[in-house]
Amino acid sequence: MTDARQSRIHRKTGETDISVSINLDGSGQAELDSGIGFFDHMLTALAKHGGFDLEVRCHGDLHVDGHHTVEDIGIALGKAFAQALGDKRGITRFGHALVPLDEALCEVVVDISGRPYLAWNVSFVRERIGEMDTDLFEEFYRAFAMASSIALHVTCKAGRNAHHIAESGFKAFARALRMAVALDPRVAGSVPSTKGVL
Repeated sequence: MTDARQSRIHRKTGETDISVSINLDGSGQAELDSGIGFFDHMLTALAKHGGFDLEVRCHGDLHVDGHHTVEDIGIALGKAFAQALGDKRGITRFGHALVPLDEALCEVVVDISGRPYLAWNVSFVRERIGEMDTDLFEEFYRAFAMASSIALHVTCKAGRNAHHIAESGFKAFARALRMAVALDPRVAGSVPSTKGVL
């Protein structure tokens, strides 16, 4: 039995006040209040399909727009994710998933590498889903990747419906992260890198 892989982050700026907690070995429970309904829907999918217990509370300047809220949640959640991983001993490190949702098909590939990078190849057919601007999805993924120091590739291979594309992407992200953070008994608690550190 390993120590609990969980963490809690509080991040407050002049634009947002965010509390985030994550348990990487949870059961997919989510308590969310970002102030943006569709974003909560996506974070629910992240928790459920990643097997993470996730809490997100955000009071943001939504009277301006959703940019600061979405980006800053990405930063806080990425930091919490990295903190929960600790020294990364025993993890699988790499993860990938190809997830369909009706006509949409998204692929996400993850390397918990210590080197932050986002490769983004997703186009949306409309500018908004509910009250969320679709260009904010890229901002979330980039903020998460930078704050957690992972390499992240997100590709939409097919899709016409913006809701389906976004949800397919988040489900693929969840499954790829789930694979990458899984403990591999064959590495016996060592760091999965020839450098000896991630």
